[in-house]
Amino acid sequence: MSATNDTTGGRDAALAAKSDAVCRMGSLMLSAGTGSYRVKAAMGRTAAGLGIEQLEAQVSLNEIVATTRADGTFRTQVLEVPVPVVNADRIGELMRVSLRAESGSTPAELQSELDAIETRRPLYPLPVVVAGAALACAAFAFLNNGRWQECVAAGLGAGLGKLVQLTLRRFRLNQLAIVALAAAVACLSYMLFAGLLQWLPGGVSPAHEAAFTSAMLFLVPGFPLLTAALDLARFDFTSGVSRLLYSAMITLAAALGGWVVAWGFGLTLGEIEPTALPAWLLLGLRLGASFAGVFGFAVTFNTPLRVASAAAVIGTVANLGRLAAVDAGWNTLLCAAAATTVVGLLAGWASQRILAPRIILSVPAVLIMVPGASTYRALVAMINKDALNALTNGMTAVGIVVSLAAGLAVARMITDPAWISANPAWTRMPRTRAQRELRRSGSRRPPE
Repeated sequence: MSATNDTTGGRDAALAAKSDAVCRMGSLMLSAGTGSYRVKAAMGRTAAGLGIEQLEAQVSLNEIVATTRADGTFRTQVLEVPVPVVNADRIGELMRVSLRAESGSTPAELQSELDAIETRRPLYPLPVVVAGAALACAAFAFLNNGRWQECVAAGLGAGLGKLVQLTLRRFRLNQLAIVALAAAVACLSYMLFAGLLQWLPGGVSPAHEAAFTSAMLFLVPGFPLLTAALDLARFDFTSGVSRLLYSAMITLAAALGGWVVAWGFGLTLGEIEPTALPAWLLLGLRLGASFAGVFGFAVTFNTPLRVASAAAVIGTVANLGRLAAVDAGWNTLLCAAAATTVVGLLAGWASQRILAPRIILSVPAVLIMVPGASTYRALVAMINKDALNALTNGMTAVGIVVSLAAGLAVARMITDPAWISANPAWTRMPRTRAQRELRRSGSRRPPE
């Protein structure tokens, strides 16, 4: 009887150590901002490598409930993680660890690798991150038909807003309050800079009503919004609904910050009419703005330089095609869905060759197409009790977001065998090309 108890106790202790390591992998993935599917897949690969026979996991925005089974015993753990802050570099490093997991791995080895990843410093210093947000919003302003002074003012305003956001985040304040304050600072700065720029040679009266929302588009919750759509496409309602609500709350907080500025200056939101430019010049400017916008967003997500460049190329190709199709009179929603399908397919192809998660390639590429300006105009109009503008802009934004999500889901179903299965076994994930390459090379960490 004593020997039996000792054996059972040993199995329980061994499973506890393995389960702790697997759950830590999941919590780090979740806190880095990735979706439920990728969290479960990473946990499943490491669980299989540690000798866990079966993993069952339920993942929401900031909680994980996981049950592991091995040698006739099981263990259930509940983890709560902070509200995610997107860290693409961490997502990529954790994915590589999970892909390298092999039978015979030990919990101590996995914990050591996770320690190294958790203590990694950000890839970019604060000024570079601020510049990335400024670059992305300036590009957004141009793609929203802004003139040079709106683009410059939006970039400067977004840079100051991002600086405020990152500074306040260090004090661990409520995230909604931080977003609202950052949006207010960005929009107020835009108004001041646009007013000053009109006095420069060649300056014209700034189109405040139409362009000032571009300054706060760095606050668009792209990662949670798109991962929510992908989770819902797999009927993962626990994660999808919580992420969708989180995205809505962040967007509303930013809209409130922008509304305060609009109310203070007596602005009535509108749109800028497209400027008449030669076709060759418009194409070149759109190409530069699309690349800069995607690259800027990727930098703010702490994306490695090589991956950020690949995402920028993918986003530029897809967005130029989308804009050309819209100009030709094609249906806007179909254009959005087709463009993100292209993004998903190219991201799937590239992810297997540069060994990067496709989510950190596809989200920045899609963000340049997200109708952030329409969304904020709809919310500000709703606050102002302007029902017609709220409905018009709101329906436009919702339709495009749904189309963008549909395109990504279609591409994922085409390229990922696990998406064909309704309920995949997380400890028996299909082998990927990247996984084979990592194991063949024997590299502990592929070069960036």
